[in-house]
Amino acid sequence: MSNVEDAKRAAAKVAVTNHYPKDARWVGIGSGTTIVYVVEAIKALGVDTSLTHYVPTGYQSRQLILNAGLMAVEFDAIPPGTVLDVAFDGADEVDDDLNCIKGGGACLFQEKIVAMQSKEFICVADSRKLQSNLLSNWKYVPIEVAPIAAYRVLRKLEELGSVKPAIRTSLTPKEGPLKTDQGFFIIDAPFPPLLNTADIAAGKTGSGAWQVDALARHIKQIAGVLEVGLFSGMTGPQARSAGGVGGQRPVAAYFGMPDGSVSVRKAAA
Repeated sequence: MSNVEDAKRAAAKVAVTNHYPKDARWVGIGSGTTIVYVVEAIKALGVDTSLTHYVPTGYQSRQLILNAGLMAVEFDAIPPGTVLDVAFDGADEVDDDLNCIKGGGACLFQEKIVAMQSKEFICVADSRKLQSNLLSNWKYVPIEVAPIAAYRVLRKLEELGSVKPAIRTSLTPKEGPLKTDQGFFIIDAPFPPLLNTADIAAGKTGSGAWQVDALARHIKQIAGVLEVGLFSGMTGPQARSAGGVGGQRPVAAYFGMPDGSVSVRKAAA
């Protein structure tokens, strides 16, 4: 096993140990390679999971849950008023404020609604995903769009400063555009690195530079956009304090490091 996979496993183990609730009844399970180790860590706890419902963010995570002998419940089958105890998910990139880019696996819409139905969202990743600013290493924002509006959305993204946004294609080009579980397309939109809180406080600006929340808001307002792969704004506790349910920004992020250690970053209160 590679050092990267070892790092993911280490991060998942610490994250689950620290955040898996006693007597958990509703747990969100995200998508991506790191989540394999989250489910492994949950099983390794040795707790009774017979009454626990695991809510997947897509087909892959549902299969992962079922293969582990756990109970999978689709998001639209959650009883009204139910709030998930916790949601574990990965990220394509995480900045100093714990804003995330997600959607490399084309599950961003379901990942976001699961995170926002949870008391807290816990991010698990390896050290490559941690950057001071979003779009430093990962170069584009994934955006889920209605097929009929895709070309209009492309033009609007160019007006916002994206350079050569493109509709993501399937692994087999002859199959055409990749389709999400909702039957939508994914547009990958490159932008310059996004500004974080420290940049704003220091008065840093640049040509075409966007602050994370502002860019997410402008993209979401484009007709035809279902969801944006920028996870920012409030954490779960902040959302509940404001009278809401959950937030899309993680309360904590766990990064497996090359030396085998795990670095923990926590969102400001």
